[in-house]
Amino acid sequence: MRKQSGFTLIEIAIVLVIIGLLLGGVLKGQELITSARVRNLISNQDGVKAAYFGFLDRYRALPGDYGAAIANIPNCAACQNGDNNGQILVFGAILESISAWEHLSKAGFITGSYIYNAVAASTNTPVNPYGVLVQLIYDNAYQDGAAATGPIRHNLKTGNNIPSDILAEVDRKVDDGLATGGQLRFSPFGGASNASAACFSTTASPTLGTWQSATPTANCGATTLF
Repeated sequence: MRKQSGFTLIEIAIVLVIIGLLLGGVLKGQELITSARVRNLISNQDGVKAAYFGFLDRYRALPGDYGAAIANIPNCAACQNGDNNGQILVFGAILESISAWEHLSKAGFITGSYIYNAVAASTNTPVNPYGVLVQLIYDNAYQDGAAATGPIRHNLKTGNNIPSDILAEVDRKVDDGLATGGQLRFSPFGGASNASAACFSTTASPTLGTWQSATPTANCGATTLF
């Protein structure tokens, strides 16, 4: 008689249990990573927003736009003064949206050391959790309902390269969950995909403005309106 070789039912069951535990661990790890990225994005946006209003309260001017930065901000002798017109834009050859980070960091409202340069880079501008530059500016480069742009407002761009499902979770936690309404909205800044329905739904089904979650787009971005 020949002796048959192979796995017993108990051995197969043990292997299946081990595989299940491994898959569960991988899925849980991915969930934790996603949650950490969501929290990081929210923290970054909230931190800069608090710094923006803190600076406004102390100096009665906006960072980057402050006309007496050299005189009144500590260690800011080499800073760039703004034009005090209440808008973070361009003053002569000075990009106030870049200068804003040096004003905020030298005044102690944000961590890091940022030195003004006319070209945005990580040495003068913070980056998002995906390593992409953010932007604090007065413009209308964001989504507003069915239009491509909205009213001109001060806003904080997250930068691009953020998956749409991550932005969906951020939006659900801090706002209305829609890319086209509320305080957090889609923005093409940095090269985020603005093709039809790439980052959010442009039709009524699912709800108009819903961030793409089931089939996420990798290169998306948003902005927080002030």
